[in-house]
Amino acid sequence: MLSQHQIDLIKSTVPVLRENGVALTDYFYKRMLGNNPELKETFNMGHQRSGAQAKALAGAVLAYAENIEDPSVLAPVVELICHKHVSLNIQAPEYDIVGENLLHSISEVLNIPMEHELIEAWGLAYGQLADLFIQTEQKIYLEHQQTQGSWLGWRDFIIAKKVKESDEITSFYLVPKDGGALPKYKAGQYVTVRVLVPELGIKQPRQYSLSDCASGQYLRISVKREDAKVEGQDPGYVSSTLHQYLNEHDVVELSAPTGNFFLVNPEKTNVLISAGVGLTPMVAMLNQLLTENTDPNEKLSFWQKVKAQFSHAPEKPAIHFIHAARNSRVHAMKNAIQGLAQQHDNLNVFVAYEHPEQQDKLGQDYDTQGRLDLSKLDKKWFPEHADYYLCGPMPFMQAQHQALLARGIPQENIHSEAFGTGGVTL
Repeated sequence: MLSQHQIDLIKSTVPVLRENGVALTDYFYKRMLGNNPELKETFNMGHQRSGAQAKALAGAVLAYAENIEDPSVLAPVVELICHKHVSLNIQAPEYDIVGENLLHSISEVLNIPMEHELIEAWGLAYGQLADLFIQTEQKIYLEHQQTQGSWLGWRDFIIAKKVKESDEITSFYLVPKDGGALPKYKAGQYVTVRVLVPELGIKQPRQYSLSDCASGQYLRISVKREDAKVEGQDPGYVSSTLHQYLNEHDVVELSAPTGNFFLVNPEKTNVLISAGVGLTPMVAMLNQLLTENTDPNEKLSFWQKVKAQFSHAPEKPAIHFIHAARNSRVHAMKNAIQGLAQQHDNLNVFVAYEHPEQQDKLGQDYDTQGRLDLSKLDKKWFPEHADYYLCGPMPFMQAQHQALLARGIPQENIHSEAFGTGGVTL
């Protein structure tokens, strides 16, 4: 238990963390990965290269220091990170490695001895946080252990089918190499894929949302190729490997489906709002909603079916699918979603193209030009008691979140998932 004096010491480092937190965490990662190179197969080396990992950890350490008197306010973030850790098969001993290197990094960067009371205070604070993470993760591991078809650690999967969905996104249908069962996961959750990256000569893990609801037959991920020529940045190690080097019948490693972003209530109206490859968990949710509401008389007897034809069927909850893309070339699963809308009266689709191409037809391929602006949509798209789900780049989600609040949608009805920021943060 931290004393008040130790709490005050932790709080005294807040200005330093605000000013130099990224420098500290960058030093920490270089120190730890230099001393423990085996962890390079756990950490996202692409984020190490870009500096995103150091920035994310700096923000987490700062948040912990700022809330050291009441860390419970960080519970939602802790749960999010714990699911990430479980997907990477993080175990308790690795927290000791992180803690040791973090404390030495604080000592070396701030030029104070390891015996200093500030290091002792941070050691106790880190220990409390590590215990919280370990206990939370043990519960998630136990849940996987008790779920039929689930597994712990890594499991080999065969790429059964590889389907190009757009100029940038390809779907991978994955089946267990051992021929065993698959779990009934929640639509919106993700898996971690681990592959050998030729450029690095080591395995690398990445989290990808499952882009279809649970079928028991396969797991599907839909991966955007992070191309340096397109994005103006370094190419993605794992996405490039999946797109360029791996083909049908090749084997990848997967962790079990996990994550705390998933469809909450299929019995009410759900509004799914996405941009780019952020549509992947939304398609999984959409398919689950439509699957659960399909053929309501399938298990009825012949006479029950006849009777049902003459009775008033309950109205199905509405599903609003709102998506933003640059144009039709990069609009993944466009035809599949349009086909579902034609089959299901309760599914309404709205598409915004930021830069439509000449062949893109207004009213057919897309409904509005420019960036998605929820403030300009008719109020019919925003039922008061619906659940709202957001997925896409962080600026997109922040904009849509504020737009929903401005339209009077309660905070507790808005759920979001940021993609592309995976990896270990604490």
